Amino acid sequence: MTNSLRRPIYCDNAATSFPKPPGVQEAVVRAINELGVAAGRGVYRRAQEVDREIQRTRLLIGRLFNVSASQVVFTQNATGALNQVLHGFLQPGEHVVTSEIEHNSVLRPLKWLEENRQVEVTYVGANQQGIVSAEEVAGAVTKRTKLITLMHASNVTGAIQPIEKVGEFARSKGIHFLVDAAQSAGYLPIDLGKLPVDFLACAGHKGLLGPLGMGVLIVHQGLEANLAPLLQGGTGSMSEDPHQPTIMPDRFESGNLNVPGIMGLGAGVEYLLEQGIEKERERLSDLTTLFLSEISGYSGLTLYGPPAGEGRVGVISLNLDSVDPQTLATILDQSFEIEVRSGLHCAPGAHRACGSLERGGTVRFSFGHFTKEEDV
Repeated sequence: MTNSLRRPIYCDNAATSFPKPPGVQEAVVRAINELGVAAGRGVYRRAQEVDREIQRTRLLIGRLFNVSASQVVFTQNATGALNQVLHGFLQPGEHVVTSEIEHNSVLRPLKWLEENRQVEVTYVGANQQGIVSAEEVAGAVTKRTKLITLMHASNVTGAIQPIEKVGEFARSKGIHFLVDAAQSAGYLPIDLGKLPVDFLACAGHKGLLGPLGMGVLIVHQGLEANLAPLLQGGTGSMSEDPHQPTIMPDRFESGNLNVPGIMGLGAGVEYLLEQGIEKERERLSDLTTLFLSEISGYSGLTLYGPPAGEGRVGVISLNLDSVDPQTLATILDQSFEIEVRSGLHCAPGAHRACGSLERGGTVRFSFGHFTKEEDV
């Protein structure tokens, strides 16, 4: 029986962040209760106010990543953003390089493209800490390589990948680069004015602190013409033309937008900008290092990933010799009110690389913007 007076300690921010800043709830409620209308569909005052709020969120995201607001595309999640690039960019006979530790939101679309579009895929390995070698990625490239895709930070080990080195190599060879920033956006500084990244896929509901049901795709200016939209339909623009608009971001935003989600995301990003990403990165790195030092001496404990907080985001996976991951997660919840995730975390290759696949995965602790030192 749980102690109802104890505050649950939420350590599953890699799945979705909780709690959200107060402004997020306020923005969502305002969108539903006060505005309540569609974006890009009317000239009356409430519709125009919604359009301003949508643009405001784009501008805030653009400021966070140092890109133009027109490059910001709203999706339903990071999976939607990744699929838009993988399905919209790769053609039959082309080659893509990725790693074996990617999330299934990359691995499964690539498997489908291998089997149904004859796209060739090379999967690069990772070391036991879950780090991919930039040199191995470069060595896997062929004359037919069209795209390299890597996660920025592992959702299993938290390991930060060498995306700058990989991006510089890709750009030198004229190869496009897709980065899965589901675990890094909002936690690590990402300056797309400097980083050689062509497509950035983000979860709006994790480090960016928006509500569930939100993702973001950032498309490097000029590349949108090379990316076929997965959906065609009403955009509220150029309605007389039977063809999908080519202008950004309309090209990739058919159908009604998730106005409450976008407004909530805007409030989350605004909070991040006020707090400062660099400052928050340092705080979470210190918390992660503290957690690792506190538990590293336990007998029968296996830790996965880099040894300190500097080389990882606030994601720590572990196992105990005496108990399987699912049982341990249940004990932590029911006896200690600690909420963690167990299993394979939709990334079986990452567990294969670090040796936890046969154990059924790991127990994963993931810290967020509202994790306190007392929680650790």
